[in-house]
Amino acid sequence: MHKRVWSLAAPIILSNVTVPLVGAVDTAVVGHLADTALIGAVAFGALIFSFVYWAFGFLRMGTTGFAAQAWGRNDPTEAYLTLSRAMFIGLSVGFLLIITHPLIGQLALILFQASLEVESATAVYFGIRIWSAPAVLGLYAILGYLIAAQDMRAVLYTQLLLNGLNMFLDILFVTYFDYGIEGVAVATVSSEYIAILFGIWLIRHRTGYRVKPTLTHRLLDAGAIRKLLNANFNLFIRTLCLIFSFAWFTNRSAQLGDLYLAANAVLLHLQTISAYALDGFAHAAETLVGRAVGQRDRSALLATIRISTLWALIVSSIISLTYFIAGYHLLNWMTNHSDVLSLARAYLPWVVIGPIISVWSFQLDGIFIGATRTREMRNAMLISLGGYLLAVEASIALAQNHGLWMSLLLFFILRALTLSFYMPRIIATTH
Repeated sequence: MHKRVWSLAAPIILSNVTVPLVGAVDTAVVGHLADTALIGAVAFGALIFSFVYWAFGFLRMGTTGFAAQAWGRNDPTEAYLTLSRAMFIGLSVGFLLIITHPLIGQLALILFQASLEVESATAVYFGIRIWSAPAVLGLYAILGYLIAAQDMRAVLYTQLLLNGLNMFLDILFVTYFDYGIEGVAVATVSSEYIAILFGIWLIRHRTGYRVKPTLTHRLLDAGAIRKLLNANFNLFIRTLCLIFSFAWFTNRSAQLGDLYLAANAVLLHLQTISAYALDGFAHAAETLVGRAVGQRDRSALLATIRISTLWALIVSSIISLTYFIAGYHLLNWMTNHSDVLSLARAYLPWVVIGPIISVWSFQLDGIFIGATRTREMRNAMLISLGGYLLAVEASIALAQNHGLWMSLLLFFILRALTLSFYMPRIIATTH
């Protein structure tokens, strides 16, 4: 089981680490331009797309859970059909987002206030990047299926192409062609469309997958669609709450001033890098738990939970130690503005301890996704968000930005505690 967990987690860790690196490169290329407001604009732009895209992260999570259980029942056709349903939903929602993007952009700027300079640059970034919506959401479904099929190399290839190309085009368009924040947005859109085309080709090439006309009745099965939509709705609510928590963090940072917004944006990239790395073990738990639930194999379920969590804790400790030793150097790489660097260094200790505190909630998320216990995930997140918002308002008045970071780590603790309360329900599914 140790080898199996690592065979699944390692490619995901490699691919996932490139995801926040894109954000770090975005910050780095604009962080060396003359206008410091562009750092905040990239942070706000990424925040908006966290709402717009991550809110539909259920397309990845739901696909993984249901497809993994189908594989556990030795029903690959149902796994393929799960992908097809999710792809249809993703592409449809993506085109709807393009149509409604002027309204979404205006609403976002109203809700999350910043300086006029930051808002103006953010509007430009958003107006370009929204055109990749169908590609992003369709790719969520593809990645969810590949994880469920335990084809982690395919996930790695797709993510490396997506994020490697994005970083290359970032540097090309901004540093060499001097396209500014428009170049950052165009780089992202271009890489996302290339990635979904590659993902579609990869699935066809490696599995020969296609929905045959004789399977149309199963594709449109009302019971399966209702079950998928119900689980996805719970994940949708849960993800919105998660995104809102970080949106509230960014919003409160902006209220402290543009300098705090920029410093916290840089620090959040380090926290995000650790989260994506640790998600490798959560993804391994998703597919292994899903198969164990599909097979009703209690021993496999317990072994998956124990061993994947053990390795996640070990790796989180290594990440914390790395940040403790090299944190200053990483901050220097992301920006050369001395005032932003000085402020970020003062709050770096919160990021250093972040991985060993947040790892528990990440791992539990993976377990619950694999078991498709989405109602419990929704309820746990609602409780955790309420506690977090209360903590923010109480602590920021007493300790300003230190209180804001303390509240964020408390949020991770609350998520782990509330999910742990529901854990016996998962164990009971394999009796």
